[in-house]
Amino acid sequence: MTAGDRHSVRVGRGRDPDSDKAVLSAIHQARISPPTNDAPGWVLAFCGGKHDPSKMIHALSAGLDTTEIVGGSAAGVITRAGAGYSGFETAIAVFPASLPPPILLTENHLDAGERSAGARLGERIRSAAAPNSVVLLFYDSVAQSDPHQLHPASLLVEGIYDGLNGHPVDILGGGMLTDMNLTDGYIFDRSIVAKHAVTAVVLPQEIRAETAILHGCVPVSAFLEITKIEGAELFELNSQPALDVIEGLLGMPAGESARDALSLMVTLGEKHGDRYAPYDENAYVNRLILSANPARRSITLFEPDFKAGSIVQIMSRDNGLMAESVRRGAQLMTERCADRDCLLTLYVDCAGRASARSGSQIEEADILLENLAIDAPFIGFYSGVEIAPVNGCSRPLDWTGVLTTLYRVP
Repeated sequence: MTAGDRHSVRVGRGRDPDSDKAVLSAIHQARISPPTNDAPGWVLAFCGGKHDPSKMIHALSAGLDTTEIVGGSAAGVITRAGAGYSGFETAIAVFPASLPPPILLTENHLDAGERSAGARLGERIRSAAAPNSVVLLFYDSVAQSDPHQLHPASLLVEGIYDGLNGHPVDILGGGMLTDMNLTDGYIFDRSIVAKHAVTAVVLPQEIRAETAILHGCVPVSAFLEITKIEGAELFELNSQPALDVIEGLLGMPAGESARDALSLMVTLGEKHGDRYAPYDENAYVNRLILSANPARRSITLFEPDFKAGSIVQIMSRDNGLMAESVRRGAQLMTERCADRDCLLTLYVDCAGRASARSGSQIEEADILLENLAIDAPFIGFYSGVEIAPVNGCSRPLDWTGVLTTLYRVP
């Protein structure tokens, strides 16, 4: 098999305030790197939030002569050229018609219940997907802007597993955002723009995924039991006020500025598998702390999936640890994929990890690109929530980079 055959997925990128020009630039780049006459089959597309989504989807459909488009809004995009999040970027990965096509499944009405929509989608995936198929998942992250409310990924994923009813698949993906302030979101459902919707891309059986979870958060506490929680608001750890426990561990003063800094300093992590096994970041599901309530001595988490009785640890969130995690993960992924027929590497990266939000001196995406030496096209986007398998079950993740390489098996 020649390199040209193996690299049949084409990636292109454009950046322009004019939506048509941004798309045309991405399409042109995809066609010339390397050159191909293969007709487009289906397309992954990630578009900055300052673009008009209707113009984007129309330009993509017309320019590529296909209506099989998935993806949606992204707080930023990442390609071999680096990361960009001005809001004017677009990035596409064009899968040729010569490859077996995926099955595209969309469910609407997340605003009527994320878990019920997930269950309907799970039932459809169970009917369409062979056992152990790879399923890419893209959903609209933002339920409403005023007051601000997100679609909880945990409820959506729980619903999907309800519908799957034990049918094994690998689910990977993320929540779509228009910007890093979580202002809005949308997905592409073939040739239309959809709100309050989720799309599953069931890949053909011959495509498999090698996935690594990158975050670099490390435990700085013993195991703690959640003893009181209501939805996403956590009141007690080990029967003590949650905010007291965290501030006591960190030695933080009681001032407002210290509490505001919590989200930049720590996450709450739940370890899956053997609780006492050596540290492995791929075993942890971490939850960002959105806010702290001094009067109630509580904290509010990004997702409402932790329960009373859950055993968690306080995790240090540090830019140096993040950089080392990315470096190590990229090198390990390169080693694992050295002898595989790789089609595409996809990076679903939490928007909070971008230097503009994390305060890091260097983009962690640049560290990834410097250390990733897989001979395959690369595309990534900044997301609201990342979804990847942890201990045999796909779960929503926070402040995480999900690095996945799609490869073909004989």
